[in-house]
Amino acid sequence: MKRVVFRSDNTINRRIYNFFNIRSPAPATKLIDNSTPVSTSDVHIDPSRNLWFRLFVPTTASNTPLPFIIYFHGGGFYSLSPDFISYDGLCSCLAAQLPAVIASVNYRLAPEHRYPSQYEDGYDSLQFINLHNYTVLPANTDLSKCFIAGDSAGGNIAHHVTVRACSNSQQLDKLRIEGLMLLQPFFGREERTEAELRLNKRAPVLDVEYTDTMWRGFPPDGADRNHHAANVLNSGEVKNVELPRTLVVVGGYDPLQDWQRRYVEWMKECGKEVELVEYPNAFHAFYVFPEVAECQLLYHRMKEFIINHQISP
Repeated sequence: MKRVVFRSDNTINRRIYNFFNIRSPAPATKLIDNSTPVSTSDVHIDPSRNLWFRLFVPTTASNTPLPFIIYFHGGGFYSLSPDFISYDGLCSCLAAQLPAVIASVNYRLAPEHRYPSQYEDGYDSLQFINLHNYTVLPANTDLSKCFIAGDSAGGNIAHHVTVRACSNSQQLDKLRIEGLMLLQPFFGREERTEAELRLNKRAPVLDVEYTDTMWRGFPPDGADRNHHAANVLNSGEVKNVELPRTLVVVGGYDPLQDWQRRYVEWMKECGKEVELVEYPNAFHAFYVFPEVAECQLLYHRMKEFIINHQISP
């Protein structure tokens, strides 16, 4: 599919891409694990740039306040969306099993929209939700228990958006960001790591050729993987920012794993509280395959992370 979708000039054939991008409609209600109904609906922020989010609301037995998760999907900055069937399924499962209210953001895609479009869309989504809050969210959403999350490229976006939000916390008077959850975040640099060399062409889903294509189309023209969008370790922006506790998930068959571990160590060196969770047999994007055993382990670990925040002073 990669060879069919990507052109030689590093652009993407959206007509072919959209043919393979199977979408799940909303509004809808689905039963998760034969026990918890989850309702979905789409909320539009700025139609001029196709900025919107899909809202996932579990039906619970009471009106108990639920934590709120703002989620950024993966796809190498180039592809996918909240209504892509795999991400609709992932967020539905998370909403039911955590449980939590989830807003999954649809941001602009590269290479048509390069850096910093995705970060701007992410931050503008936070501002929109902060401004409109309960006019677009269910009444039992606990805005004081807000978590930012994302996987792969969405994990990269989640990091940058959280840093900006925490640097400008006075602009978000309703949302209180309690945690950051990064599932196999997409970071990098020009050098090749041991895992990238060892797992290239051996690991499922992702290889170096594919990640190189992503990085060529996302940073500003003329920039490479040493740009701070990819190489966050080269940025001192977090040292003087009060960031929430962070959960980082790493897979043993993910070529990006060395960058993720370096991110954890860098965050700790900057004085931040970070938890590293490793699944030795997990490949990149394992969480969108519910039949994989690590999926349930991940849901349980994310639930623990949220609960630990809720009981913390």
